[in-house]
Order: sequence, then structure tokens, then C-alpha cells
Amino acid sequence: MGQGFLTVTAQTAGGAMPVPGAQVTIESQGQTVYSFKTDASGRTEPVKLNAPDASHTMSPADPGPYYATYDVTVSAPGYGSHTERGVQIYDGLYSVLPTDLRPGEGATESAVPDNSLHESATRRQIGAPEGGRQRLGAVTIPSSITVHLGNPSSSARNITVPFVDYIKNVASGEIYPTWPEAALEANIYAIISFALNRVYTEWYRGQGYSFQITSSTAYDMSYAEGRNIFSNISDIVDRIFNSYIRRQGRIEPYFSAFCNGTTVTCPGLSQWGTVDYARQGLSPLSILKKYYPQDIQIATTNNIGGSTTTFPGVLSQGSTGQGVRYLQDYLTRIRADYPLIPAITDPKGTFGASTAQAVKVFQQIFGLPQDGIVGQNTWYSILRRYVAVTKLASLESEGLRNDIGDTPPSVTLSQGSRGEAVVELQYILDVISAYYDEIPAPARSGVFDAKTLASVRAFQQMKGLSADGVVGPSTWSALYSLFRSITSNWPPEPENPGDEGLDAYPGYILQNGARGDDVRELQRALNVMAGRYPGLPTVAVDGVFGPGTQAAVIALQQRLGLTADGKVGPVTWNALRNALGTGSGGILKEGSQGDEVRDMQLLLNQAAANWGTPYVTADGIFGPATKAAVIAFQKAAGIAADGIVGPQTLSALTNAASQTGAAAQAMATVQTIPAQATEPAEDYGGGLAYPGAPLVQGSVGEEVSAVQYSLGLIAERYPFLEAPAVDGVYGPDTAKAVADFQKSMGLTPDGEVGLETWQTIVRVAVGS
Repeated sequence: MGQGFLTVTAQTAGGAMPVPGAQVTIESQGQTVYSFKTDASGRTEPVKLNAPDASHTMSPADPGPYYATYDVTVSAPGYGSHTERGVQIYDGLYSVLPTDLRPGEGATESAVPDNSLHESATRRQIGAPEGGRQRLGAVTIPSSITVHLGNPSSSARNITVPFVDYIKNVASGEIYPTWPEAALEANIYAIISFALNRVYTEWYRGQGYSFQITSSTAYDMSYAEGRNIFSNISDIVDRIFNSYIRRQGRIEPYFSAFCNGTTVTCPGLSQWGTVDYARQGLSPLSILKKYYPQDIQIATTNNIGGSTTTFPGVLSQGSTGQGVRYLQDYLTRIRADYPLIPAITDPKGTFGASTAQAVKVFQQIFGLPQDGIVGQNTWYSILRRYVAVTKLASLESEGLRNDIGDTPPSVTLSQGSRGEAVVELQYILDVISAYYDEIPAPARSGVFDAKTLASVRAFQQMKGLSADGVVGPSTWSALYSLFRSITSNWPPEPENPGDEGLDAYPGYILQNGARGDDVRELQRALNVMAGRYPGLPTVAVDGVFGPGTQAAVIALQQRLGLTADGKVGPVTWNALRNALGTGSGGILKEGSQGDEVRDMQLLLNQAAANWGTPYVTADGIFGPATKAAVIAFQKAAGIAADGIVGPQTLSALTNAASQTGAAAQAMATVQTIPAQATEPAEDYGGGLAYPGAPLVQGSVGEEVSAVQYSLGLIAERYPFLEAPAVDGVYGPDTAKAVADFQKSMGLTPDGEVGLETWQTIVRVAVGS
């Protein structure tokens, strides 16, 4: 007899919010084994549970038992309860049971199916022929995948889940997690490639279905909603989720069919066979070549769908720069929902001890190795969580919640309806869709269109109403009831945000029409200033930069003696920071560091094109070269040349920079991008070398995606350049981005990527 370990998590809205204090009960054969509650992050400590010895899982001839099963019930006030039966525990392994509680729901129940290695039904996995149906231009790791919970033609429901979570779920049910790591990794490569092939070829959508893959092992792979996930499988997936099998010379992910190889045989990979090969010491790729063509290779793509920023490289204590700043911003936002994550007190863009501790706690909460180092797995885990919490936060803060009364509208809505009642309907459905994945989110246009119709029908079907797509009294009542259950669990928006200061300049101009968390932070700061200085107007903290916010900005600029244009660039932002007491106090000098220094250096470089003063590296460090450039500018501007940037010098820099045209701005960028010592990396950009011929408008494929991705990396550090969309299509936007980069590097700006441009992009991107 062995022992395994289980952690239970209680969350809601797809992990956007934890459910602290949820009651968790673990039972075996009707007897309670454990009963406890979740902590502030909605998580329990790992508990020991008996399990059969792991040796039973190493041979298909062993009669078992292979794992133990337990029933787990999770409940919380306002959420109902959920029981997951048949949770599988393996000897020596840690696993996590993620439980997504849904507001306003009663008791629900589901069961984890037996591991698919035990199946005897034939697998009829059929895919597009190589070079056949190829609908997407570049291989991108999707942010999510839509799964049909049954055979393709069945009436089962569809759910949309994060792609990485889907792979972890499938792998936890297709193979034994006790197998050698090489066998696990080989199988997971096959699972990833199979799923990506379905997405890339649009296999099901090309047949008119609304999903991308099914949960049927006869056609696809085993997916079970609510299954517990094993930590070693989770670690492997986090490490290789953006790698897949392909044949040399081809772009598309290989259709990597597989079966258990014992009770079911197939022309693809034998899952049990991988165990024997792993015991012989074969690598994952060598194992895969035993079943698939010899010219297969493992390809890696950095085109990660849904990511707000690309992976900046490994970050650890001592790291500095924009990647660290993004990391700190993401963790700070996640901390609002997961308060166990400690506050970060390090300077913006500096990875110090408090940042490392915040990373470690995040890793602990979400089941990652707790090393305080941000590699690819931790980076994208943070990004996925950030996307979830910010989506929910945007729904909570839009102000519409307070406009929805206690009585539903009396109007009946149907396809073609327009007006305020439709706006309210779409907002309520959007909120519900964040908690119920079977409800598609409508577009909030004020027009009852086809998407709204589909959302209404899905809601009616879920609630057992007539799914006619007409919103009458019964549908309105059900919508209001569920909406109230959801919003009763939202924390109230603070009436007085308090004097919490202002973070560093976000890197782009905030102006009329802007939306998001940066606008919300600006609005809170404007209200703090309004409380200090009579005559300054207050604004609604709604994250929308409208006329009211613009008027407040103009009033503030007038009070601070700035150009009153109603736009918030680095000068206005930093002046506001200083007024709040969170900036540098308006004085930058040798030894200063941070984003304000970097913003000032960029102004120096923009002004240098017209004034003939020296250029500097915009690295956020006020060193001797920056001081010399400041002194030169002060002399040219007739200011006391002390090398210190106070309000007078900053104002003069701003005026000088505003005179700089586009050509001079490009010249400034040349100096902003320092020469890199790194040698060109032949396989940079997803395992791709220079394609052998220039990339030009009309080119498509992964080489184009590699260029687009690399330009995105460069643009993150050098804001004079714009990042093109990473879509694998060389269109006018990509050509312009290439030409601008070529200008900045002194190359012929023809907008084409020949060998010299390719190598230069690689060199600078690697240095980014």
C-alpha cells in the first residue's frame, strides 16, 4: 500500500476569484476521511490518502488496482455545492482537484471516468491529410479550446477551457502519471500536437460544427470536466505547452494519433509501448520516432494566443527592465483577488526580494515549483491568471451593475430588438458567461443580433426554459435572479479610494477614448488631487477616459503649469505622481533610476534630432552619459547647465521633443537601440533559420510569424517602433514595421527581410 496527496481548490469565474472558507469533505466508501475549509486563496493544504503501490501501473499485464478513488464535496454559502466522484489518487504523486463553484446553483455532481488505458473500444481517429485542409496561416497556441462533451453528432454541450488546462486534463486521463518522465513527455507531445492539428486544420469547424475537438476517445482524446490534475504532468505541460510535433519542411502540427497498444491497436503511437522505450533510456523524440515518420521534429512557437505580452526571458532577483515591470504589475493586480500574495515593495522594473517572494507565493498557490524564478511556465501561468482577473474586474467596474434595479424590464426582446434594454440584457449575459462556460458572451452593441440570440438560447436551455431566444417575463426573472446571486459575491467598490499614489507611467498616452486599468488608476489619482485642491473636479472611477476625465486632466494641467491639452503623457503623468508624493519629487539626477529616468532619456533622444545634442541609451539609469547629454541640452536651451533635470529642464525637453518629426524620431531610435554583442541565433523564432529568400509582402508562414514576434519583442523595449500583429501574414503593417526598424538600424528601408535584416532583427531581439 502506498500514499498519494490531494489539494482541493475552490474558485469561481474560471479561476478569476478564489472562494475562501469553502467546506471540503473527502469520503471513501461513504466514510468521511477529511473535512476542512479552504484558505484565503481558496486552497487546502495537501492531505495524504491511501493508494495502491505504484508498481501496479508499470505493466499492462498487472491486474491492478492502479489507483484509489475518493469522493470530494465542496460547498460555500451563495454557491451551492459540487461533488466530484471517483477522484483518482496515485502512489507517491501530488494532485490538485480544481473545483469551479457557480453562484446561485444548487447541489451538482459529476464523476471522473476510468483512465482511458483501460478502454477496449476501437479508436477511429481520422485527421486531415498532410498538406490537405490547412485553414490557418501560422501555428499559434490558442488561449482556449472549445470541447464538445461527447461524440461529434451527439447533443452534448460545448465548453470552452484554457488550452493549457485542456492538455493537463487529457494527459491526466490518458496515461498513468507514475510512468517514467520520458514516456510522459512523449505522450504529452502527441496530445499537444493532436489538439493543435484539430485547431490548425479547423477539422470540425470545416464540417459545420461549432467546436474544435470532442471528448470522445473514439474520435479524439479523453477530456473529463472536473478531473483532478497530477502535479508532475502539470509541470511538464507548463514547460512544453508551446511545442509540438511536425514533419521537416511542413508547418502544420502532425496528426499524432495514438492508442493504448494493448486492448486497442492503431497505426499511431502505443501509449504502453512508450514505457518500455523510456526504460531503455530513449529520449522523448526518439520514442516518438518509433511510431511516427523519421523526419519528425519538435517545433516550438512563441505565438501564444491571448497573451498581453510575450515572454521576456527568464527573470530572477537582480533582473531589471520592462519585463520585470510587467511582472510586478500583473502580480499586483492578481493580489487583489488572491491576498496571500505579498505586496511588492521593490522599485518598478527591479526584481528584488519582495518580487521574488510574491512570485514564490503565486507559484505555491497555483501548484508551480516554488523557486521564485520566472521561467516560461511561471510567466504564462501569471499571464493566464491576470487575463482572468482583469476580465472579471472589467465586468465588475463598468458601472452598469448599479444601474440595474430590482425589477426586470417589462419589455419583451427578440432578435432585431434595439435599445437600452438590449444593452442591459447583453451586460447581464456577459457577466453570467464569465461564471458559466456554456453561455457564450454576446457582443454588447445594443442590437439583439445572432450572438445575443445564441447566448439567450444557451441560458434558457441551462435553466430548463423554452429555448426560443425570446426574452419575456420568465427569462428576465431567471436572468435577474442569477445576476443578483453573482454580484452579491462581488466585493463593493470602495467609496473613497484613498491616497495610494500613482504607479509609474504606463508607456503610452492616455487620452479621450482610452479604457482600462491605467485609466482607472489615473482617475483615482485625479480624485485624490481634487480632495486636496478645491476647484479641481472629481471623476467617475470607471476606467473610461471620457469628457469628464479630459476636463479634470485639463484643470490639473492648468494648475501644475503644464500644456493643457487634456492628454496624459509622461510629463503630465509624472507631474501628477510627484504631486501625490509617489514620484521622484520632480528632480532627476546622476544616480536616479527607474521609469521616470527612462521617459526623460526618450525625450532627450527625440529632442536630439533637432538640437544636435547627444543621444543616450534609454535604460532608465541616470549615468555619466545621460548627465553629459542633459548638460549639452541645457546649454543649447539656455538653462543653467547643472546636469540635473528639474521642472524647468523637463518642460524644455518636452517642448523640444514635440518639435521632432517622424524622420527625426526614427533617427533618435537608432541611438536608443544599443549595439548587441549577441551572435545571430540561427534557430531564433520558433526553431526557424533564415528561410533562404527574402520575406516580402504576400509571404506567409511561420518565418513571417517569427519576424513579427521578434519585432514585438523589440518594440516592447523601444516604443518608437510599433509591433505588427503576429498572424503569419506579411501585410502592409508588417512591411512598415520592418522598414521603420531598418531605418532605426541604418539599413536600406525597403520593408523586406533579407539575410542582413533577418540577422539584425534576431540580434536585437535576443538582446531585448
